[in-house]
Amino acid sequence: MGLLAALPWVLVPIVIVARLAGTKMLDEYPAECALDAPRVSVILPARNEAKHIVQCVRTLLATRYPNLEVIVVNDHSTDGTAQLARDAAAGDPRLRVIENPDLPAGWFGKQWACHNGSLVATGDILLFTDADTRHGAELLPRSVNAMRARKADLFSVVGRQEMVTFWEKLVQPHLGCLILARYGSTELISRSTNPYNKIANGQFIMVRRDVYDKAGGHEAVRSHVAEDLRLAQEWTRLGYSVQLLTGIDQMSTRMYDGLGDMIRGWGKNVYAAGRDTVPFTSPLARTLLRWTFPLPLLWDVLPILFVLLALLGIAGPTALAWGLTAYSASVLFWIFFYTVSRENVLYALIHPLASAVVFYIFARAAWKGDRVEWKGRAYVSRS
Repeated sequence: MGLLAALPWVLVPIVIVARLAGTKMLDEYPAECALDAPRVSVILPARNEAKHIVQCVRTLLATRYPNLEVIVVNDHSTDGTAQLARDAAAGDPRLRVIENPDLPAGWFGKQWACHNGSLVATGDILLFTDADTRHGAELLPRSVNAMRARKADLFSVVGRQEMVTFWEKLVQPHLGCLILARYGSTELISRSTNPYNKIANGQFIMVRRDVYDKAGGHEAVRSHVAEDLRLAQEWTRLGYSVQLLTGIDQMSTRMYDGLGDMIRGWGKNVYAAGRDTVPFTSPLARTLLRWTFPLPLLWDVLPILFVLLALLGIAGPTALAWGLTAYSASVLFWIFFYTVSRENVLYALIHPLASAVVFYIFARAAWKGDRVEWKGRAYVSRS
């Protein structure tokens, strides 16, 4: 009975891996620029990004793409972000730094900065990116070629996650895995016409300028914490083509610096945005979702808990058999996933600890509900 009860812990990882089959890589598209390469405006919102802005600007300007401008939108930074961006460009005329106007009611800061950047952009294609990204020289030409070949109106790239500290290396793959388990391969996402099965990566969103204006730009998602998710959903509802590719050799991001930063960063998104990934609209359904939201994260914690209870004599041999089988199956899956993440596979042995941390992040976010705090600002995220 113990072995039979562990069957879901064996089958679910197999299903997750199977759903990832067919993922497409950006490297499949050429790095040479066409003679009629459209002008690209890179819009970079930046609020207190002194740690990241220099490397981001330098990698953007090192692109092999010939026809671009880079617009840094300085969002009331107090750490010298704007001057660091100018210094990083070393007089390169392709870079402009503009000051973001005061944040109006009902807007999230990032959307407001992106909106104001778009107002001065001159490109036929707009690229919205984050200050903590690092861009390979071929990222932009390959992306433009892929966007045109796939006839995309919104094109997004998922890059490699840079992880430095113990907690980043342990926990970040689990959070990435949750997204992959929900959505599957890039081709499943790109082909879907169901808005709830669409997602984009806010670290790299490239859009056709004409469609951006028709669809209402960032103003249409001004009060949602995960503007990337909502842009993908809203554009799909409007009938536009939303495409996603993986570019782990072309772009990298270090999202958070350590455990505390990770808890705060993911905590602002996972519930307020996560509820938008399921078609639950009634007040009762929303209330149930809020209280049950963290519970699936106990999936990897329960097996080792039952093993410990059995070893302490509190649970019987059936619980021990179930716990060992389920834990072993999960270890094999996480060996695979840490390998894909290019991290030490020994982290797989302590994967229940990572799940416990993610459970805490989800529970904390669900407790806060609509309330979101980020970079010194407080928001209420609409559903």
